[in-house]
Amino acid sequence: MSAPDVAALLAELERSHPDLADEARTAVEWLTGGEPLETVTQLDVCEFLWYTLPLKVGGDHERLARSLGRLLQLGGLERYAALCTSQTTTRILRAYARDGEDAGTRAYHEALEETGVLPPDVPELQWSMIMGPEELGAHVACSAALELSILAGDSVDRVALTRRWLTEPRADLGGDSWLHRVQGERLNRWVLGRGPARRKLAQPFEVRLHAPVTPQPLPALHRLLSLAASEGTLPLRLAPSPEALRLRELAEHELGALSREGTRLTVTGFGRQLLSAPELMWDAVTKLLLAGGDEFELSAREAALMLLADGELLSPAQLREQVAEVVGGEGWHPASGPDDVAAALTRLVDQLAALDLAFADPLAVRLTRGGQFAALAALRAHALRPRKYVNAT
Repeated sequence: MSAPDVAALLAELERSHPDLADEARTAVEWLTGGEPLETVTQLDVCEFLWYTLPLKVGGDHERLARSLGRLLQLGGLERYAALCTSQTTTRILRAYARDGEDAGTRAYHEALEETGVLPPDVPELQWSMIMGPEELGAHVACSAALELSILAGDSVDRVALTRRWLTEPRADLGGDSWLHRVQGERLNRWVLGRGPARRKLAQPFEVRLHAPVTPQPLPALHRLLSLAASEGTLPLRLAPSPEALRLRELAEHELGALSREGTRLTVTGFGRQLLSAPELMWDAVTKLLLAGGDEFELSAREAALMLLADGELLSPAQLREQVAEVVGGEGWHPASGPDDVAAALTRLVDQLAALDLAFADPLAVRLTRGGQFAALAALRAHALRPRKYVNAT
């Protein structure tokens, strides 16, 4: 049975409770956005009552909530009506009014998590703070599935249900999955980044990065950690070459796979995990290639990986010039010009060379076959990352 028409419910409310009709009309318009009432979910109601109402709607918030509750009750939506007049809603609205936005939003997030209908992050997908249409559709669908499962009295494994809902092909999506839709949306957004040079460089990668990248062995790092694990410790002077020294520093300071004990290094618990799980080692290493640094350095590193991903041999000067053109077109104007680009690229190439993912000397830079896979894996992870508000942790 479909939910009653909003206009009919408002007309009935005007007859039975004329003092609530105006507030109910305001509240339901904000809640539904003009969509049929039957499309509303518990998540929609909670987000309206605990976030949108106190931050975006003027007036007496508790009265608006009560008026909406009365309208929903007339429509037979008793569970949602009860939320409008619940102690939780009153407490959150008063937290906003008394203690300010930060306190109110903390109370909102805590209460929303307790409902059980908020889709959790899963290995395949971390939800964005800023969602595109496809991701929002996936989030709403997963939340509705969680809500129905809870109503059915099932013992709900939220992670397992969300993973299944995201990854299974769905008839209503023409056989596609929500995960594939969200990833496609994120890849498209990533390609359409700032600047025409950046877009031209990224365009071929939109299709290439749809499928996961096959993990590759990392023998240099594996040998180092294996030696530390078998010997118990490594002398700090075990650095026969600049690359070996850089690899040791990377394993210690950037990966956290080695730790210092006096004048020796020992493998950490995380380092042992990397040794026992090659895919975990691959994931940790490739994410390093586009991690840390400021946004300018990340843009320079990203451009360099795209330029090198097919194994092209470039001189350091060529690489620097082409990266500078891309980041300049994105609107970056580094204070020291080419020197900033050169510093960012030096750090990246040093990482790649230490891991045996690149050949590099003063005359040329070229990724190995494994390095090409690593570049694609790093770009894919970066492109598919969740969108966050500026300064959000």
